[in-house]
Amino acid sequence: MNTLDIEELCKLIFSGDRKAIATAITLVESTKHEDQDSTNRLLTLLESQQTQSIRIGISGPPGVGKSTFIEAIGHSVLESDERLAILAIDPSSSISGGSILGDKTRMESLSRNENTFIRPSPSGGNLGGVHRSTRESVSILEAAGYSVILIETVGVGQAETEVFEMTDIFLVLLSPGGGDELQGIKRGIIELADILVVNKADGNLEATSRSTVLDYKNALKLLKPRIQGWNVPVLPCSALEKNGIDQIWNEVINLKDHLVKTGQLEKSRLEQSKIWLKNKKKNLILSAIEDDEELLDKLGETIKE
Repeated sequence: MNTLDIEELCKLIFSGDRKAIATAITLVESTKHEDQDSTNRLLTLLESQQTQSIRIGISGPPGVGKSTFIEAIGHSVLESDERLAILAIDPSSSISGGSILGDKTRMESLSRNENTFIRPSPSGGNLGGVHRSTRESVSILEAAGYSVILIETVGVGQAETEVFEMTDIFLVLLSPGGGDELQGIKRGIIELADILVVNKADGNLEATSRSTVLDYKNALKLLKPRIQGWNVPVLPCSALEKNGIDQIWNEVINLKDHLVKTGQLEKSRLEQSKIWLKNKKKNLILSAIEDDEELLDKLGETIKE
């Protein structure tokens, strides 16, 4: 894209044009060398208009019901007169490199709402549970006026910490009866969680859910909360039956207010920017290595030896 095309794209993004937003995200996700200058120009122009948003990371083990939960809480967000954007990260195949990208089909009612933008993206083999350009996608969505941004991670366990570095609130979903799971991930993402949610608290699992909530409340007594002055709540819910969802959203609002009041949100955003810049530099170095055919040939020869 030339400079004029990028400037026109920015104007469309500022107006909330969904096609332009999708085009911009595709551009920042591109690994083509010729797209890097356009990406940098785009992000620079978008910095001039950023919505005050709340960035929420949602993680948890596979099968815990993240997509169902996001659709349920998404309606609570919209009822608060917020504009909602969802970045759903799907795992990429280590064999073909492809992804199913089926999250949007599982959020059918949300996808039809004009105040909601849903973008499924592949992880691209990134081990942090998100795409390497997810942070750039967040900037595009904020420039487009979305005030609540949910980032759904791949869901692979202890590696799900990169999303924590680019969000204001980190919410972790858990399954009922996770005794062994508690031991397995407690020192990974659990100690980073700001809100814990035990999903599937319905039917035969309702009593088990209450027990699981107590287990995690006891476990949290051994961990120091990430946010000063905030006690991590453990809440049961049924995303399928939409029970307990409003209470969870109220806790998100309470935490956002606490972060703003104590100045921790501003501090967190500064830290997020520093980490983003550090990762950006790392990606540029890796890209330079991948583009250096002479160096790659030498590495290939070394491997053969």
